[in-house]
Amino acid sequence: MRETEPTRSRWTRSLSAKLITSLLAVMVLIFALLGYLNVRLSREHLEAATLVSAERVSDVIKRSTTYYMLRNDREGLYHFMATMADEPGMVRVRVFDQEGQISYSTEPTEVSHSVDKGTEACYGCHTQSQPLARLKRPDRFRIYKSAGQRVLGIITPIENQPSCSTAACHAHPESQQILGVLDTNLSLAKADTQLAASSRSMVAYTFFALLTIAVLSWLFVWRVVGEPIKSLKEGTERLTAGNLGYQIDVHSNDEVGELATSFNAMSLQLHAANEEVVTWAKTLEDRVDHKTRELKSAHDHMLHVEKMASIGKMAAVVAHEINNPLSGILTYAKLLRKWLERGFTGNDQREEALQCLDLIAGESRRCGDLVKNLLTFSRTSPMNVEPADINAIFDRCVRLVQHKLELTGIQLHIALEPEAPRVLCDAAQIEQVVLALIMNAIDAMPRGGNLWLSTTVLEAGEEFQMQIRDDGMGIPPEILPQIFEPFLTTKESGHGVGLGLAISRSIMDRHQGRIDVQSEASKGTTFTLSLPLHVVTAAAASSVHATKNTRYIL
Repeated sequence: MRETEPTRSRWTRSLSAKLITSLLAVMVLIFALLGYLNVRLSREHLEAATLVSAERVSDVIKRSTTYYMLRNDREGLYHFMATMADEPGMVRVRVFDQEGQISYSTEPTEVSHSVDKGTEACYGCHTQSQPLARLKRPDRFRIYKSAGQRVLGIITPIENQPSCSTAACHAHPESQQILGVLDTNLSLAKADTQLAASSRSMVAYTFFALLTIAVLSWLFVWRVVGEPIKSLKEGTERLTAGNLGYQIDVHSNDEVGELATSFNAMSLQLHAANEEVVTWAKTLEDRVDHKTRELKSAHDHMLHVEKMASIGKMAAVVAHEINNPLSGILTYAKLLRKWLERGFTGNDQREEALQCLDLIAGESRRCGDLVKNLLTFSRTSPMNVEPADINAIFDRCVRLVQHKLELTGIQLHIALEPEAPRVLCDAAQIEQVVLALIMNAIDAMPRGGNLWLSTTVLEAGEEFQMQIRDDGMGIPPEILPQIFEPFLTTKESGHGVGLGLAISRSIMDRHQGRIDVQSEASKGTTFTLSLPLHVVTAAAASSVHATKNTRYIL
């Protein structure tokens, strides 16, 4: 069943099949109508011929009856009628008198019986008050069934002729026109047999003609329509499959041939257009490659310029930051030299000298811290990656800043993940990031405030998230996009060089994590740290760090 359905569907979609089916349907209707008309015409001709033959037989019987009646020879008349009744195809012969009484019949049992004048055999004459003297030809015939076969009945009036009325034996007045009726019944069995045979022959010839014309029509339609349409369909499929330029053989000059010619022209045009598109694509690809090389060269130049600008900016910031403490050191060193040259005169100058030495030591330490932070940012130290408890890192950071939180009046709110998984990371570096963000939050709340610390595992189970949030002064919107740039700080001069957030971002990048910030002026700042819950190798982290911080290392 599954194999026949596609075939049936293909036939229902085929133009040739539709043409052949329509043509066959029309031919069947036409030949059926012609066959019916031929059979009916043959029947009518055969029945007409039978009627003519029966009329002649009836006329012969009538003439013979008249002959015997003029001679008053009843025995001869009866013998003649009995002889005619024995002829093949004769059923019976009867004679009715004027009153409808059967005077003679080849079936003796009917003699002296009367017939019903209202029956089919009599109403042609007796529908009026007086019987007709003459009958039209169609009214003289009737066909009925008897003993399973059709019988043709012929009514022939026996007229009162002058030769009959002047005869010595005549018993009827001259004014009486009809003396009686001769009823001759002939069997139509032979005619029906011939008609059935003729009908069968006509049907057979019609079917044979229909079959022959159908086969020839099918061959014609398939040759003229089916094969060209099939070639066009195959060409279209080839064209759809990408075989541009495919050509169809043209075998005719009709509409289908013109369609095939148009298809060939379209296929060649598509092939030419495709070649042109491919050529243009190749040319465009070469141009894109050339422009890409030019853009890469321009990009490399821009990177070089940007690196040089970063180096210049870094040099200017470092020079500025180091110049201030060095100026103080130089000033106090000159002052101590003068005091030494003049000699100390008392304890007051000794105390001032000690304060100058303390200031020189503090400024020297400040220069050292600046250089140390710069080296930390620019150099890649090896990572000690191992499973670490992030909650424990937060606990250590809180203990380190607990005293400062109490001094500034900051309220601490901690919400740590109770069943936090151990995360593969460098615990010391992560602690450095968390501590730096906590210190920034404390610096943003000099008059007290609230500090929220939290850890959680995201629902997807792929990241561990840490959050440090405060309700301090916040970060100005114009600075927020550059907050992770090196040497960018909002603190007062001498309280920071702007490397803490840059170093924190570098550490998170080395861990393949993220550091995000959200801040609103006068409402607070939120830093979110995200670490992946998968293995991070030191080599991969170093590679990430080297890639992301090239612009700051030079």
